[in-house]
Amino acid sequence: MLTLFRKYLVVFLVSMAPIIELRGAIPIGVGMGLPLLETYIFAIIGNMLPVPVIILFSKQVLLWCCRLPGKWGKPFNWIYRKGVRAGDALQAKAGRGLYFALFVFVAIPLPGTGAWTGSLGATLLDMKFWPSVLAVMCGVLTAGLIMGAVSAGVFSGLGMLLG
Repeated sequence: MLTLFRKYLVVFLVSMAPIIELRGAIPIGVGMGLPLLETYIFAIIGNMLPVPVIILFSKQVLLWCCRLPGKWGKPFNWIYRKGVRAGDALQAKAGRGLYFALFVFVAIPLPGTGAWTGSLGATLLDMKFWPSVLAVMCGVLTAGLIMGAVSAGVFSGLGMLLG
């Protein structure tokens, strides 16, 4: 039973990690032999857990880091300026559909387009908290469905080839 607990814990923790998120956690869980539905649920919860914290506090932390003395603050200033420029460009393109654009961005199951990056974008654009959380959550749910379908297909295909 402890082994099963550890497997679910791995899925949960991997889904919380930036860049990897649930895009990596779902294939890992399915690859470890966990049921797809339970893997999906644990990955969604793990992936969404940092989102409110990121949206509420990441901009303040980034701005604080920008004020670090000398060369320490330079990379953070570059990140902030780049993020604001990209956000302004997105806002100009998306207009009133900004929350839908956030949903689509998070829903694309590629590295760097997940809940962490979407939440950071939402905070840099000063988007409203609850609509941002909802857009990110819908994107995470969609990305999870895509990754679940891909994982189930890949692993069942491997089973047919090897079985």
